[in-house]
Amino acid sequence: MPKVKVYRRAHFNAAHRLFNSDWSDEKNAAVFGKCSNPNYHGHNYEMIVALFGEVDPVTGFVYDLGLLRELIKEEIEDPFDHKNLNIEVAEFKNLNPTAENISIIIYNKLRPHIPAHLEIEVTLYETRRNFVRYSGE
Repeated sequence: MPKVKVYRRAHFNAAHRLFNSDWSDEKNAAVFGKCSNPNYHGHNYEMIVALFGEVDPVTGFVYDLGLLRELIKEEIEDPFDHKNLNIEVAEFKNLNPTAENISIIIYNKLRPHIPAHLEIEVTLYETRRNFVRYSGE
């Protein structure tokens, strides 16, 4: 069967602070700039989850996008939306919530729920100009 990549776009709004607790405020500011504001700052994150695999000959789907919508809502949007990632999201208690790390966490939260034969790719836009892409490698 042909392989097709299907996409689901979602979003969440969240605050964070980039910093290393072992460093001084001065060093954090030098490395992370405004993103190390001790009072945090926020983003309107846009996320695209892509699944790649063979088209099912019975359903005509690679994966039911309605199911993907619900999975993203339960695993990502509900836990992350309008949260301070550093304080309120367990995965970032000891992990700097950079766009890179957020995309890896999103992937890791979704992967167990997606059939193993499908490839997953997470694209996360922190701003319109800055985005990352992670596919488990």
